[in-house]
Amino acid sequence: MRADFERYFETVAPEVPDRYIHDAEGPDDMPTHLRTALTTVQLSIPVEAGRMVLGTWQGIYVFEHRTAAYQRELVLHLIGE
Repeated sequence: MRADFERYFETVAPEVPDRYIHDAEGPDDMPTHLRTALTTVQLSIPVEAGRMVLGTWQGIYVFEHRTAAYQRELVLHLIGE
């Protein structure tokens, strides 16, 4: 499945030199902005008895659209009992 996602993003927002005007942070700058606009940057997940409540075929994917290595943080907000 990962290969399909990567192929899709490369199709809709390819990293092609000189394709985009905006490239202030390098050749992956504008493709990254476009890919981020197509994905979720926040998510609400119900939790019951200490476990995420997901459907049988549901999963969570975290994408890093930049080609260079970046350190990211995952921030959780837990609400409830």
